[in-house]
Amino acid sequence: MSLPRGLKSVLTKAPTDVVILSALRTPITRSYKGGLKDAYPEELLSTVLKATLDANPNLDPKLIEDVAVGVVLNELGGSKAARMALNHTPGFDTSSTSLYTANRACASSLQAITLVASQIKTEMISVGIGAGMESMTRNYGTRAIPVDVWPELKESPVKEARDCVMSMGITSENVAERYNVSREDQDALAVESHARAARAVKEGWFDKEVVPVHTRFQEVDKQGNKVGEEQRVTVTKDDGIREGVTLDKLAKLKPAFKPDGRSTAGNSSQVSDGAAAALLMRRSTATELGLTGQIMGKFVASAVAGCKPDEMGIGPAIAIPKLLNQLGLKSEDVDRWEINEAFASQALYCVRELGLEKELAAGKVNPDGGAIALGHPLGATGARMVSTLMHGLQRTGGEVGVVSMCIGTGMGMAGVFVRE
Repeated sequence: MSLPRGLKSVLTKAPTDVVILSALRTPITRSYKGGLKDAYPEELLSTVLKATLDANPNLDPKLIEDVAVGVVLNELGGSKAARMALNHTPGFDTSSTSLYTANRACASSLQAITLVASQIKTEMISVGIGAGMESMTRNYGTRAIPVDVWPELKESPVKEARDCVMSMGITSENVAERYNVSREDQDALAVESHARAARAVKEGWFDKEVVPVHTRFQEVDKQGNKVGEEQRVTVTKDDGIREGVTLDKLAKLKPAFKPDGRSTAGNSSQVSDGAAAALLMRRSTATELGLTGQIMGKFVASAVAGCKPDEMGIGPAIAIPKLLNQLGLKSEDVDRWEINEAFASQALYCVRELGLEKELAAGKVNPDGGAIALGHPLGATGARMVSTLMHGLQRTGGEVGVVSMCIGTGMGMAGVFVRE
């Protein structure tokens, strides 16, 4: 039986394909309390960059021409610290490898991967890395909302302009209210997210994508003051997963953003720290270098779409159909979906709007848990999801995967990837 034209086109190999040779991440840990709370974002970036070189020993690092790093909260856009991290990492040749940063909020590192892929497709470069880094421990809070802004914007007659600085929690509540996503359903998704992530850890499904971080850690008291001696630690696992969490436990949590709201700390993504990176290359280059055996899959395309800032969480429900239509694909052509769980309200809305409720129940949507359990280190989330997707497809044998997330200020982004 012949394949539909769109699917056949996506699966067909060509010398101009942008292939992925490795997709790795650090553990994702809880901000302020987790194992990476005392690490710097550029320290985490350096760790995954070094791990990328180690995972590709037959590649001369001098051939890596450019590195794009997704960042959101870092000082000065993270460009100086990220460049310092690259130069500090053993193996890179700073006379041949350049670096820049990209900020598209929650989609920053998916945007970084897209930018490197575009550079390869247009023959600007042949080899590059798309990465992301974030320490919300160090940079969350006041840096999450701009203070020194053109005063006219704060009083703008255009609601959508003012809404760009609306609390993300309130946007979650708007989605829940406008699209009838109940508290009970949100809690049920959170329970399932933790259960799936806990199973993935138990089965060792994250082992190939997670690289250890050697860093420092100091205990803090209830007031947040450091106590005791600083210790050297090696962090190897995600630490936000709550094994055995139940609906009864989540039902006891108070609303986090509105007194009568439906979004809680239990059914929202965790504030987290982490980094991730993917090595990208033109297929013809991989062939010339004798690296075809290391190809995990390929980047196909991505798309971005806008939506109202005060319900930014619906973004994936707009971006995914846009991308699938561009590629001539249907939902049934997709074997695995990674849809970011910024909030259970918006994740559920998107699943329902996309007609993926059966796929969610069958474990084709976020089969190893999502950001509610794993965490959401803003600048690193997209690359983290790509890593989980590619390793998951290799493990289960699926071919086509989609990564998608909502984006603060009112957008959604989606990317299609194929396993080899």
